[in-house]
Amino acid sequence: MDSTTYRLNRDCSATRIPAGDAITLAAGSEVSVMQTLGGNITVRIDAGLARIAREDVSAIEGFELPSETPVEGSGEFSETAVWEALKTCFDPEIPVNIVDLGLVYDLAIEPVAGGRHVDVKMTLTAPGCGMGPVIAEDARQKIAALPTVVTAKVHIVWDPIWTPHMISAAGREKLGLPPQ
Repeated sequence: MDSTTYRLNRDCSATRIPAGDAITLAAGSEVSVMQTLGGNITVRIDAGLARIAREDVSAIEGFELPSETPVEGSGEFSETAVWEALKTCFDPEIPVNIVDLGLVYDLAIEPVAGGRHVDVKMTLTAPGCGMGPVIAEDARQKIAALPTVVTAKVHIVWDPIWTPHMISAAGREKLGLPPQ
């Protein structure tokens, strides 16, 4: 990833990583872009790491978010489309999507009046991770944007406890881990 330093051209809302606290980065602050996966931006700031949402990328002077293949709202609804939407969600510290990290434990689709309800159970790599609600909301929004989805819920669960053995072969390769 490009480690170029950028300046913020306006105050910008962000989320402190890993605490999950909402913060404001001041206009004129310098940030280094560390990760842009899933449409959100992880930046290094003086106090550590922060996540800037896609809608605030214009605050980063001279930075342009790389284009991604759209998943949201395109094509026909299917279970595969839900899994593909989930694969566009990332922990802001790890360059592997939440599906390949083994964080998604269950996916249920129910017909409801006017469309479908999607219910997902996922976990986190660590119980104290403050970014859990942020990652879960990102997943919920991406699922909710799919055609005919009326409601979407993403629940964080702790059973079973996540271990690195749950990472898929593709995720292990991306992280440079040996195959299982």
